Amino acid sequence: MEPTLTRSRADARAPGLGAAWAAFAVGLLYAAISVYWGLGGSWLLATVGASLAGTASVAVRFAVWAAVVLKAIAAFLPLVTIGALGRLSRGWERWLRRLTWIEALILTGYGLVLTAAGLLVQSGVIAPAANADRRALRWHAFLWDPWFLVWGLLVTIALVQGRRRRGGV
Repeated sequence: MEPTLTRSRADARAPGLGAAWAAFAVGLLYAAISVYWGLGGSWLLATVGASLAGTASVAVRFAVWAAVVLKAIAAFLPLVTIGALGRLSRGWERWLRRLTWIEALILTGYGLVLTAAGLLVQSGVIAPAANADRRALRWHAFLWDPWFLVWGLLVTIALVQGRRRRGGV
């Protein structure tokens, strides 16, 4: 069964699209950074942890490119689910909505837990290991992990607002 899309002027202004577009931008920018690293760039690479900086193993390169693909799909998914590209058939809409909720839960949960832990480390409530990369810990607490949290919250907002447009689910 092929997904069918139809476009109307009302879809272009549907609730949830602003948050879906914001989630798309946040996710695509995150994917772009991974593309840069995958192509051999090193700017900010040391801020994610010493284990990745300077490593060119096949496994690490594969992981970076897998992350690029997953981030790009995750960035695009809310737009399709909310209807930025047109309406989907009912079966596809339900399936994609469930998948997008899973995305929202993973991004928000991951970002929330790691941001909270990172901030507890930065505040001194949790002591880092003696050999911890303190620079990477700071970057994770204040940029990388909150970025996932913001992205997940934007996807959640898009889904909640999109539900209102459809009259509830």
